[in-house]
Amino acid sequence: MPDASTSIGSSLWTTELEGFGAPTRGKVRDLYDLGDSLLLVACDRLSAYDHVLQPAIPGKGKILNQLTNFWFEQTSNLVDNHLLHRDTTDFPPELAPYSEQLRGRAVIAKKAEVVPFECVARGYLAGSAFKEYLAFRSVCGIPLPEGLARASELAEPVFTPATKAESGHDENVDFETMSNAIGQGLAERLRDLTLALYDQGRAHARERGLLLADTKFEFGLVDGKLTLIDEVLTPDSSRYWDAKAWEPGQEPASFDKQFVRNWLDDQGWDHDSEPPRLPDHVVAGTQGRYVEAFERLTGSRPQF
Repeated sequence: MPDASTSIGSSLWTTELEGFGAPTRGKVRDLYDLGDSLLLVACDRLSAYDHVLQPAIPGKGKILNQLTNFWFEQTSNLVDNHLLHRDTTDFPPELAPYSEQLRGRAVIAKKAEVVPFECVARGYLAGSAFKEYLAFRSVCGIPLPEGLARASELAEPVFTPATKAESGHDENVDFETMSNAIGQGLAERLRDLTLALYDQGRAHARERGLLLADTKFEFGLVDGKLTLIDEVLTPDSSRYWDAKAWEPGQEPASFDKQFVRNWLDDQGWDHDSEPPRLPDHVVAGTQGRYVEAFERLTGSRPQF
């Protein structure tokens, strides 16, 4: 939980910036087309099981935006990213009236031709990968040994791509499916880069007492060059576990959306109908986990 000195303030559900047209709204982000670039605004909406939940988590967008910017710096040795400006003082002057609203939660980014697959790296068995393992003893066509349990560490990380659905559920696919869709050369580059990014993120997290169980990256082409886009190694796109509390076969103590997923599952929700409203203790618990993940990973506080 954030302590009393951490002032988070009210939540931002969505944005309305006059003169910039209607934004493209993702599950948790608002995107504005600035002509030769994009304004990406991380709102405080929270999604789980492909549904946007009510209410928002105060400060969540700022945490994820600032953590992504941290990881962009950390991973710049491996791949270029789409970041142009993250300080509102460097934004176009037309955005000045919205500087307080955007500060800490928005960036100006390069436009990219988005690769239509999510690039997932897994070092531990969790989530949909664990369910698939129980049924087939494999994950996305990659055979795994017998005897693995929930949260088991894999002998080596695996690359498990998924389709990017505009609506509804993303679907895990094997490497061959991805390769057939975008070409073997690009697919191999994405696989190798995804695993390299995961290894670097996992090593950093481990030094800070966290296990990076799995994570997903998104890439695009900017002037033909492979570029890291969207969010990077955040609690929304990753599973972070407390290293000291980790034990194979047990539900790990997490610093990500699993806390919310577990609560939703306990309500008996079918994942298709309107989701139940999050109670105050789940909102506060989620907020606290995101703040702690940020502080552990960066060694600093998010700026609210």
